[in-house]
Formats: sequence, C-alpha cells, structure tokens
Amino acid sequence: MYRHLKIEERGEVALVRIDRPPANAMDLELLEEGSRALEELRTAEPGAVVITGRDGFFSAGVDLKAAPQLDSDGQRAMVDGINRLFGGWYGFPRPLVCAVNGHAVAGGLILALCGDHRVGAHHGKLGVTELRAGLPYPAVAMLVVKSELTPAVARRLVLGAGLLDPEEGLELGLVDELQGDDHLLDRALDVGAELAALPRQTYTQVKRQLRGEALARIERIFEEGDPLAEGWVTDEAADASAGVLGTRD
Repeated sequence: MYRHLKIEERGEVALVRIDRPPANAMDLELLEEGSRALEELRTAEPGAVVITGRDGFFSAGVDLKAAPQLDSDGQRAMVDGINRLFGGWYGFPRPLVCAVNGHAVAGGLILALCGDHRVGAHHGKLGVTELRAGLPYPAVAMLVVKSELTPAVARRLVLGAGLLDPEEGLELGLVDELQGDDHLLDRALDVGAELAALPRQTYTQVKRQLRGEALARIERIFEEGDPLAEGWVTDEAADASAGVLGTRD
C-alpha cells in the first residue's frame, strides 16, 4: 500500500501518479514509497511506465520544511533515498515517460530528466534550484543533470538556480514536447505504448549502452556511499530554505 502514490494499469503501460499535497515535495516517506514502487515495477516488468503528478505540480523537489529539521541520520537517509530513487529510475530497464504536468523544480525536474521521453505542460516553472535553497546536489542527482543536459545548459541552470517557462525549457531540452492539459497524459501514455512495442530485450540493452557510463558511476555511488550524506543541511541551508519558502525570521 502507498499513501502518496497510485499505480494504475493502462494496457501495457503502468501509470504512476504522485499525490503528496500541496506540491509533491519529497520527504523521507515519499522517497521510500517511490523506491518501493520502482522495485515493484521492476519485478512486474510492464511494457513501459509513465510518471505524472497532481494538479499543477509534477514535483517541487525536496521538502524544504522537512529537510532542515532532519538529524544526521535523517540527512543520510534523505541523501541515500534521493540517490537511489533517481538512480533506479534513470537505469530502469523498461521505457520511462514523464508526463510533466506542471511545476517541476529542483529534484522534481531531475526526476523528470530520468525519463526516456518527457512530455511537458504549457504552464508551470522548470528549474534546478538547489543552490538557491542552500542544498548541494546528491551525487546521483548531479550526475543525471550532467548526463541529460548540455554543459552550457547545465551550467546556466545549476549555477543560476533560476526558473524557466515551459517554452524555454523545450528549447533547452528539459522536455521533449509540450501538450495542453487535455492531451498531456494521453500523449504520454501513447508514447509509452509506442516504446513498449519496440523489441523488449533490445530496448533494455540499448538503453544500457546509451547510459552505461553514467549507470556504472551510479552503481559505484551505491557501493561506496555519497560523502555529501554527512552534513548535507547546514545552517546556511536552513536559512536559505526558509528564504525560499518566505518563512525567514
């Protein structure tokens, strides 16, 4: 059972809906559920998987209210949970389509970047804004950004920590296409079905060839651990996160 996820069968495609109000922000519970769902789907071997969010939000990334409250064990668990969720989806052996139905910010956009195809909405903001919140990137999160975006785009987005409109996100390769709300999910499911129809074993092999170097580095991170897990949230991060949320004293 899941509290914040729902998995639906749509023919050969498994649809994963994220629903943690108000913005699908990631806390320890959502990360645990996400990793559990990933393993469930890895075992079930659907033809393809589509991930989408709740109304207006794909995901706002890490829960900036919860993260500064974590003790050292909680911080290690959060960094490990982020790495394993992103690493698991980036290396998922079947086609993965992300229906980015609204805001996809920080870790929310990185989750979208794990997809083999990304269908975006005409509304919502896109960006990797961890720097603005005073949070360095867990190792797998940064690896996905560097693997999926050109160096110039990654530099601009990571160090600028700004937000983009969907049209500019399309130009920079954050999403592959834009659709209206009435067609976005249907289009993502159609793409999933199209990819599911490709030769199954060969798709898995070719995807591994395409992302092999990155996936090998991800596996090493899993084995060796992420040094960032020690002291991930500093006093600066707590203050910066409060500023992002508008709750700084």
